[in-house]
Amino acid sequence: MTTNQLTSAILLGAALGLAAGPRAGAAEAARPANKAPVKVFILAGQSNMEGHAKVETFDYIGDDPATAPLLKQMRAPDGTPRVCDHVWLSYLTGSPTGNGEGIGKLTAGYGSRRNPTQDGGKIGPEFTFGLRMDQAVKGPVLIIKTAWGGKSLYADFRPPSAGPFVRPEGKAKKKQADTPDPKPAKADETGLYYHLMIDHVRLVLKDIKRVIPDYDPKQGYEIDGFVWLQGWNDMVNHGVYPRGPAGSGNEYAKYSEWLADFIRDVRKDLGAPQMPFVIGVLGVGGVHASASTVAFREAMAAPASYPEFRGNVVAVQTAPFWDEPLGAIAKKHEQVRGKRSALGNKVKDGKMTQAEADKEVKQFEADLISANEQARWKRGASNAGYHYLGCSKTFALMGQAFANTLQELQKK
Repeated sequence: MTTNQLTSAILLGAALGLAAGPRAGAAEAARPANKAPVKVFILAGQSNMEGHAKVETFDYIGDDPATAPLLKQMRAPDGTPRVCDHVWLSYLTGSPTGNGEGIGKLTAGYGSRRNPTQDGGKIGPEFTFGLRMDQAVKGPVLIIKTAWGGKSLYADFRPPSAGPFVRPEGKAKKKQADTPDPKPAKADETGLYYHLMIDHVRLVLKDIKRVIPDYDPKQGYEIDGFVWLQGWNDMVNHGVYPRGPAGSGNEYAKYSEWLADFIRDVRKDLGAPQMPFVIGVLGVGGVHASASTVAFREAMAAPASYPEFRGNVVAVQTAPFWDEPLGAIAKKHEQVRGKRSALGNKVKDGKMTQAEADKEVKQFEADLISANEQARWKRGASNAGYHYLGCSKTFALMGQAFANTLQELQKK
């Protein structure tokens, strides 16, 4: 099955709400009666794995007949976000010196959080991922999520087998990112978030009862999949990934190499040599992307085609889940910001007053963005483009796609 065929199957399964059958575990006789082993799924990455889609954008999902059924799954009969009684989540986020853990039954609010222990009013892929697994798995599900904004693979999540990262001398600094590059001062400081991730997974698995109160150690657990959603900080850093002459090859080839190391190391460190692994390929900007963005996506997806990973590593393209209408409006907002900046310079030069500039910008925006477009934007977007516009419809589709992919891998 090709990646495109698998993606089509995933979307069809999501639309129809199909539930895959559970996989029988080992040592069944040793388990307590009526207690299946806990199915464990690990989600990791940077700000888009955190999730910046506000709950207030949920209604936008219902505006599209194709995704309206998904919204019904996401809400309880009273209209509040659904709470899963058989899916629990441990979420580690924060900063190296201020990390915290959110624990509880899966529901909305486990997206990006200012306070790791409190509902942040946002979702990432974890919400619909867990809803889908709740349908597909007979028994308890545990999601262990570790995510921090603005983190790279080349340094922050750098896997041990890749060796220490040494910043190239004389290279240009990164152009932009959702948060500043930590710029490690010493080679041995790289990989910090990789180790935070591994240590937290081990901590949770050592005492699952801390997260799932009625867990019985005799029922055991199975690590059934890993989802990686990251990439922005690497994609925009042309100091680490310098552009070569035309025809010299993919500038992001090192990302492919380091991601393959990451997959091997995670499996080794968690004692799960065949753990199904999903690469959520960065899709901000949608399918009509720049040549450089396409090159990065190709490099990110490449490990899935390596012979050693065939059958248990799949790259899921997230660009098809980008909301194109909102993306078009976002480009118009960029034009408005450009206009405001240009007029701001005129104000500084004394060529016009601030009141005159504000009036001209307001008129420019009114002529460029219709009332219907403004209403759509307010209903569906809640963040910047590098965060998939903070559109819950996009994150909901991604979460289901990741879950369906892992279910397809389990069938194999």
